[in-house]
Amino acid sequence: MASENSGSTAAETPRKVALVTGITGQDGSYLTELLLEKGYEVHGLIRRSSNFNTQRINNIYIDPHNANKALMKLHYADLSDASSLRRWLDVIKPDEVYNLAAQSHVAVSFEIPDYTADVVATGALRLLEAVRSHTVDSGRTVKYYQAGSSEMFGATPPPQSETTPFHPRSPYAASKVAAHWYTVNYREAYGLFACNGILFNHESPRRGENFVTRKITRALGRIKVGLQRKLFLGNLQASRDWGFAGDYVEAMWLMLQQEKADDYVVATEESHTVEEFLEVSFGYLGLNWKDHVEIDERYFRPAEVDNLKGDASKAKEVLGWKPKVGFEKLVKMMVDEDLEIAKREKLLVDAGHMDAQQQP
Repeated sequence: MASENSGSTAAETPRKVALVTGITGQDGSYLTELLLEKGYEVHGLIRRSSNFNTQRINNIYIDPHNANKALMKLHYADLSDASSLRRWLDVIKPDEVYNLAAQSHVAVSFEIPDYTADVVATGALRLLEAVRSHTVDSGRTVKYYQAGSSEMFGATPPPQSETTPFHPRSPYAASKVAAHWYTVNYREAYGLFACNGILFNHESPRRGENFVTRKITRALGRIKVGLQRKLFLGNLQASRDWGFAGDYVEAMWLMLQQEKADDYVVATEESHTVEEFLEVSFGYLGLNWKDHVEIDERYFRPAEVDNLKGDASKAKEVLGWKPKVGFEKLVKMMVDEDLEIAKREKLLVDAGHMDAQQQP
């Protein structure tokens, strides 16, 4: 019998349907590409904005009027609006839900703590409750993935695994801890197939430009072509376990393919400081970072997280997952992309279409 979701003929295997919050973000774009490659129909929830913010998924967007090819569809909703979440669950009838949406900037969470908690913590609770009530009313099984963060470990010494106590050091991290335990509670209380992915820092050329890794590579490209001279940073001794976002979304998918729902740390098991990131990135382009980087106190957090390094033994053993992209390859991938962007900017500056003095 044909699936109600796919329009398939009886001889065809029905397409799986995934619902992704945060689809326009770094992780959402990579996950959507992976799911489409695996034959899924993907529905993304996006917030209404006066500015389009779909650039990360423009390469896979097909006009929905082209019904046979448009396997990714976007819908307006918000984690602060429970009614919209339940409505789209009822309409889309997903097999899998990936909750990636968040106010995900740690430093910004100190500036807007109420909003961060509402979206990251209570937003996850709203979505879990929408999934639970949908499954009760429809009799369907829906698998749920919650995006956790290594920031939840905070001040707890490394290495950090699934059994390591949480000690969050920011409103963002505390909100993620709440979302984590909401997910565990819904799994234990209602039997929901709900998994937590505790992902350590994962970067890519699609990373937001106000995150330290992308801030570095973006500025480096501009410095190399002469559009910028200085880069202002905070704590250079902060140490992080950095991996490639494209690798990490595979782990998300694998969690929902298991027979039993569980929680997993996803990490490279290597830790590098911000200073090491500077050395590799600037050295790759033949520059000395010390000639260009200045410390600005405003970029220090009220409560610092010194060292995050994951123990991903469980993900390797149970999921068969391991990272493919190492630290240096990741850094060089990001530098290459941002150097090309800077070269295009230089053309616009030379033609008088941009002001090169916007950066110091």
